[in-house]
Amino acid sequence: MKQKGLGRGLDAIFGTEAISVKATPMNQMAEIAINEIIPNPTQPRTQFDDEALQELADSIRQLGVIQPITVKKNKDGKYIIISGERRWRASQIVGLENLPAYIREVDDENLHAMALVENIQRQDLNAIEIALGMQRLIEECGLTQEAMAEKVGKKRSTVSNYMRLLNLPNEVQLALKEGLITMGHAKAIAGIDADKQVWALKRCIKKALSVRQAEELARKISEQRDGTEPTEEEYPESYSRLVEQLEPYFSENISIKRSKSGGGKIVIDFSNDEEIEQFIERLRNK
Repeated sequence: MKQKGLGRGLDAIFGTEAISVKATPMNQMAEIAINEIIPNPTQPRTQFDDEALQELADSIRQLGVIQPITVKKNKDGKYIIISGERRWRASQIVGLENLPAYIREVDDENLHAMALVENIQRQDLNAIEIALGMQRLIEECGLTQEAMAEKVGKKRSTVSNYMRLLNLPNEVQLALKEGLITMGHAKAIAGIDADKQVWALKRCIKKALSVRQAEELARKISEQRDGTEPTEEEYPESYSRLVEQLEPYFSENISIKRSKSGGGKIVIDFSNDEEIEQFIERLRNK
């Protein structure tokens, strides 16, 4: 599932004052020896796709490093990567000796924040990496969730949803990191009792449930009162196709409920009367 970018630049989010960048000669581009550059120890990204890295290396071999990396100079004289670790890794594969880099003065408190925002902007992180990065910012920088949301340009509810992922069992977090489920699936699973979450995960993967089907499964589990796993009704594939056809005209909250007699009903959720008017307008323009 593709993650949405923030749509805001680092300076727009932090402000030049907030990230402690000063107008000094250090804020300029320079050629730096690759062996003088080290990864950011607080880099929120933990996974690097080998195939994608090799493709980047091939591109650098042909065209060179088009976009400089961004670094800060450490006390020991080394340069810590703020953004561009993939380019640094790929350049090592190619065998480059030097890299173009922007050297910035930034305090340690905001080093991790900048790395997190830069990765989210580039859509390079999975949901768990984003959640862990947010947690680290909150803990190390003493931020509230409200302040965290402001810093990364997200709604507070979005930050809360990411943070909830860290309370999920390891099996669910691993499935999310590996792309076996999406954040939508994980959010649905997070809404049920902890002792049913792994079971729900297995159902999602085994049955290749859509997010909507996972939400319906979570609802059934939450309504189950006797402690047993709910029986999941098997709907024809045509039901899913019908929902997909209706969504563009109504909303994403459409479900089909089938009765024991073979009949059923289509349920379309809406928030207010204005949304009804929007439905009518979409149908009129069909």
